[in-house]
Amino acid sequence: MRMRKLPWAEDFLKEQDVVIKEPAALQGKWKETLKRDVLHLEIGCGKGDYWTKMALQYPEYGWIGVEKNNNVAALAVRKYTKQEKEKAHMRFINDDAEQLASWFAEGEIQVIHLNFSDPWPKKRAHKKRLSNQKFIAQYAKILADDGEIQMKTDNSSLFEYSIIEFQNAGWFLHDFSVDFRRVAHDEDVITEYEHRFMEKGQPIYRAIWKKYPMNEKNA
Repeated sequence: MRMRKLPWAEDFLKEQDVVIKEPAALQGKWKETLKRDVLHLEIGCGKGDYWTKMALQYPEYGWIGVEKNNNVAALAVRKYTKQEKEKAHMRFINDDAEQLASWFAEGEIQVIHLNFSDPWPKKRAHKKRLSNQKFIAQYAKILADDGEIQMKTDNSSLFEYSIIEFQNAGWFLHDFSVDFRRVAHDEDVITEYEHRFMEKGQPIYRAIWKKYPMNEKNA
């Protein structure tokens, strides 16, 4: 279901300092800007539950959220504005992730999060999936050699597709689960969206990929 248009969203986003209007201008400067040595990037962060809550749980890291839809982006940033704890380590990009490689320098990001991405179920739309080869190629550029991609989804078809796409691109499947929440994972916050699926008894699929098997670069 398409989200209704929020008449206040566009002006609100323009007024917020956390929203980076020209992310390409910070290419290679994100760690300096956020004053953090480790950067987490969530692509397609929706209403911002994961971005805001993980930033609160791990203030020692820099957290960058990306969402191209103005309406949901505005809701995410509004959650940010209501936080009372430290927020200097957070930034937001309201733009299309197809521009990703122009925003970040080579190896600048340590962890990329893909949470409940749009599954684009029709085959002709698979090229829009965030685990499509065109996106994977960009991840390879901006991700540090020892970095990783963490993906969660409720969609089994997207999960299977992603496993194959990353394998075809030569990535190493470091960890995966077809029922991630069957045990507690306090290190990973549960968003409102995710909780709804858990209440229905639907499994959460999760995978972690690395560019190289552990220690291969030093072998």
